[in-house]
Amino acid sequence: MARLTILEHKEIAHNMMWLVFTAPENLSYSPGQFLHIRVTDGVDHLLRRPISLCKVLGENGGIGIAYRVGGKGTKLLQAKKVGDTIDVLGPLGKGFHVHDEDKHVLLVGGGIGVPPMVELADKLTQRGVKVTSIVGFQNEKVAILIDELRHYGEVLVATNDGTLGQKGFVTDYMSDELLASADRFYACGPTPMLRAVQEKMKGKVEGYLSLEERMGCGIGACMACVTSCVREDGSVGYQKVCKDGPVFPAPEVVL
Repeated sequence: MARLTILEHKEIAHNMMWLVFTAPENLSYSPGQFLHIRVTDGVDHLLRRPISLCKVLGENGGIGIAYRVGGKGTKLLQAKKVGDTIDVLGPLGKGFHVHDEDKHVLLVGGGIGVPPMVELADKLTQRGVKVTSIVGFQNEKVAILIDELRHYGEVLVATNDGTLGQKGFVTDYMSDELLASADRFYACGPTPMLRAVQEKMKGKVEGYLSLEERMGCGIGACMACVTSCVREDGSVGYQKVCKDGPVFPAPEVVL
């Protein structure tokens, strides 16, 4: 846990914010982990907000996150200004596992599931892996981080209404030819998207799903964020998204 100073805070799309704060000392992290942020120092809104780590901006550049403004908690976070300090726990959870043998991977992000793909794309390209990103949004007004992902490779964009990129869903880009060229996929986004990606990739490409879930403690103590997963013996049990995830092997997750 640390109190970190806000270095940058701005709107990057409709109700979508970009926030950079100082990195804690001896930062250790994996792409796909999340930060558990307390939005106020008062007695209101005691529960923290889990927000994915988006980008580590060099040794002195801080940590960047992107979040959507929706409820009262994120509106309180939106009101914070450069120079304010913020109570941050993390990085927490299990991030994406990168495989040394991979040559080409697909990164699939939907809405607020796009931010964790930026740091992952950076890590993969540093290893010489070809990255193709497929991202989906409701419309052009809420599209984020497309230019950032283009630094690392091709980006295919889908919107529900066709105002940006191709009209439709991320799965519409997943041709047999593209899937045959990929060694692995990583996906993060709303449950309906993850379910569709899981089904599309089944038996074709191995990969990982990063789940979005409401959390209480963020460290596995309160059992507020459990999800159904398939055990090794084939039975179905529960895993804690905050501690056992948020990233899980795609075949294990029951959506």
